Amino acid sequence: MEDLLINYKKVTIGRGEIDILQNIDFKLYAGEFLYITGKVGSGKSSLLKTIYCEMPIDAGTATVLDYDLHRIKRKQIPLLRRQIGIVFQDFQLLTDRSVQANLEFVLKATGWNDKTQIKDRIDEVLRQVEMENKGYKMPHALSGGEQQRIVIARALLNAPKIILADEPTGNLDNESGNKIVQLLHEICKGGTAVVMTTHNYSFVEKYPAKILKCEDGQLLSVE
Repeated sequence: MEDLLINYKKVTIGRGEIDILQNIDFKLYAGEFLYITGKVGSGKSSLLKTIYCEMPIDAGTATVLDYDLHRIKRKQIPLLRRQIGIVFQDFQLLTDRSVQANLEFVLKATGWNDKTQIKDRIDEVLRQVEMENKGYKMPHALSGGEQQRIVIARALLNAPKIILADEPTGNLDNESGNKIVQLLHEICKGGTAVVMTTHNYSFVEKYPAKILKCEDGQLLSVE
């Protein structure tokens, strides 16, 4: 039996009176890679935000990692988010501190306090994204592609079951973007499920996986 991580049935997502996506169904299993494509403004980011409880769902039923999104309590949301790594388009690194200190900050904020364990875990994720010699650097001293690798390292810190990558190549040139998509696929092969939004179909063609498309308020399967 495959491990079902996300299960949305007849879900509607809205903002105020406006429905962004209606009547959507989708499932995500452990170790699965899923692209969500569609134009800017079609609802891709809103869908991801519902998964980590940044936006509510308006109708339907939705479970993420066994949490019912209708019934989840406020105090449970940090526990859910700890099992989800989020990769943003605009990096959102703390610019006033080094890569090492950025990663330390996340671990301490999520309950780590043993200095040796913190250092070992940071070394581990930096190796995983091939940035093991960059821990001392400040974010502004890194290229866009390098910064995004650090963001992926940050997302991996608590060994999440799911990584949500929201347009992770949006601020990168094509070569750097290709390397980031390749890295996300390698992470997926290690057992972490990945949901990546993109409107760049060249990545989808080069690194094939299951595709859903946001279009006209619907979430459509693309064969």
